[in-house]
Amino acid sequence: MSAPCTVADAMRQGRARGLDRADLDALLGHLLQRDRTWLICHDDTALDPAQQARWAELLARRADGVPVAYLTGWHEFHGLRLEVTHDVLDPRPDTETLVDWGLERLAAAGPGRPRALDLGTGSGAVALALRHGAPTAEVSAIDLSAAALAVARRNGERLGLPVRWLQGSWLAPVAGERFELIVSNPPYIAEGDPHLGALRHEPGLALTSGPDGLDAIRHLVQAAAAHLTPDGWLLFEHGWDQADAVAALLETRGYRDIGHRHDLAGHRRCTGARRSMAVELGPSGRPDAHFAV
Repeated sequence: MSAPCTVADAMRQGRARGLDRADLDALLGHLLQRDRTWLICHDDTALDPAQQARWAELLARRADGVPVAYLTGWHEFHGLRLEVTHDVLDPRPDTETLVDWGLERLAAAGPGRPRALDLGTGSGAVALALRHGAPTAEVSAIDLSAAALAVARRNGERLGLPVRWLQGSWLAPVAGERFELIVSNPPYIAEGDPHLGALRHEPGLALTSGPDGLDAIRHLVQAAAAHLTPDGWLLFEHGWDQADAVAALLETRGYRDIGHRHDLAGHRRCTGARRSMAVELGPSGRPDAHFAV
């Protein structure tokens, strides 16, 4: 009879596949429904045959690049525990930069109930973090995917955070409405990017956007102007090397106070600006500035 596989053995198996301790703690903790401290203190505990089989499957899938969040079904984001499925992106820590900036803008909006809109909400991570951090804000969130919105709604209900969830393409569901803050973590990877293979388990619709990755941002820079209050803010997350390009798009459309925020690695990961003036191209092709109404 073969020797039992203990917690320590399971950890060694994971390390042999090149997985780090954080991933192994999350996966084995999920399998055994125990926390990291328990795993350390009970590393001589044996896994039963069903657990061993499931552990082998989890290791194989993680080694194939499946994000830990898809294997456990959960991800911590900005202090919130979110359900995550293959229908939504696995929330990244760098996206918390977008949330922090958005909360600053909502706090600066003054008394009352500022309105915020999250475009391409996915799991609802950004919208729910804004609602949690700014309880007086009225938060709406839009996604094209009905499956993604189902995940977001479940997260909102479980967390007790009321958000208005809307299905549709970008700003179409909020025609005629205006907001003090619009945020988006849109698809921004260029089609054909060599790194896409590493993201093959995540929804492609949420990843790529045209030859340079900026098609969605181009559309939103133009379309969002009509949905912002006169001093409202538009904030984007984007690729590590796209800050200048996004800033140029905002400047062309007449946005002011253009700025950036850095991610955990020090890259300019977010770019945003305050809505003040619209810039339309006149018959000559030159910009004609006028105040937004």
